[in-house]
Amino acid sequence: MEGSGEALAPEVGDAPARSQWQLFRRRFFRHKLALISLGALLALYLLAAFAPHIAPYPLNPRPLPLAQANHGPSLHHWFGTDELGRDQLTRIMYAGRISLLVGLLVAIFSTLIGVTVGALSGYFGGWVDQILMRITDLFLIVPGLAILAMAQKGLSNKALPLVGKLSSTALIIGIVTFLFWQTVARVVRGLFLSLREKEYVDAARASGASNRRIIIRHILPNIIGPIAVNTTLVVGYAIVLESTLSFLGFGIQPPQVSLGTMLNQSESAVGTPQAYLIYFPGLVLLITVLAVNFLGDGLRDAFDPQSKH
Repeated sequence: MEGSGEALAPEVGDAPARSQWQLFRRRFFRHKLALISLGALLALYLLAAFAPHIAPYPLNPRPLPLAQANHGPSLHHWFGTDELGRDQLTRIMYAGRISLLVGLLVAIFSTLIGVTVGALSGYFGGWVDQILMRITDLFLIVPGLAILAMAQKGLSNKALPLVGKLSSTALIIGIVTFLFWQTVARVVRGLFLSLREKEYVDAARASGASNRRIIIRHILPNIIGPIAVNTTLVVGYAIVLESTLSFLGFGIQPPQVSLGTMLNQSESAVGTPQAYLIYFPGLVLLITVLAVNFLGDGLRDAFDPQSKH
């Protein structure tokens, strides 16, 4: 009988984990809007990733096809051409590479920083919490737009020690990351404060588990849901901020192109027959941000069906 009990023990221990995953998957797949949004985002990222191979025309053809300048949408140019005859669909695909990359990397880096700061602050408390939260508050009051404008002027494409030249894209990713990690840090800190006194954490301490093991193996797996939701939403926020900054002239700089720079370059087309130059990039930006937000809603509902919007 003892051998039978030992054989059954792993199955009993594994069942809750499988059950939780199955519940999450079932809830998420019931959220039709989130599924559609996930499909739209995957399609956008695939189009952006393979743009050099599937784009119908070169991004910057030589010589410029000036004879085709300012042609409206047609069978040959689905989204029309700009004032230099460049295909707008091709430019949107390449612009998506920059905008979507910025959103994804900012979300990843800000989550890594925020989770690290929030976990250390919430778990250890005391003077560690005080110092890390004061640093977080300091970053919250930093005028991000002013810093970005100064950094863009002083650092972009200039050789720096160790890192060499920084492109406008790398600069945007770095600065926007430091504007978004604070929210993740505060969420994670609050969750750690509520979980660090739980019985299973006390049991892990009593068994001799190190602080590192308790944080990584016992607490973090229980807060994956809120972290995943916040990371998803940061993607959308970062894309919107990058596009806004590029539209204002402080973001991605030529010859690189993003959705924001396309909007900036076609601003004068509003109210003219060439208004399609601003409509199509704006529509892609709108679809991207809505898809990210709906996906975040779906993840939140799947992880926590009791949550209130």
